[in-house]
Amino acid sequence: MTRRKRRHHSSAFKAKVALAAVKAEKTLAELAEQFDVHPNQIQDWKRRLVEGAEEVFGRNATQALHPEHEFEKLHAKVGQLTMENDFLSKVLGRGR
Repeated sequence: MTRRKRRHHSSAFKAKVALAAVKAEKTLAELAEQFDVHPNQIQDWKRRLVEGAEEVFGRNATQALHPEHEFEKLHAKVGQLTMENDFLSKVLGRGR
């Protein structure tokens, strides 16, 4: 019996399979056959989906809903780095 090469599945595929497992409309064996993955892999993806669901509604979700704050921080950092770069260019005698 030959072994199959390791496959890498996309996040979208994993989410699709895990959601199908959570719905429980089919058995793990049926899902494994349908999606051509091992039942243990489906169980693992399902467990990770259920455990990670809390983060969707947790504090990370509020940060994701308000990216303006993060944008402002990044904009300020760009300004600071630009000023430092200009200062160092003048000090070292290199014009832009």
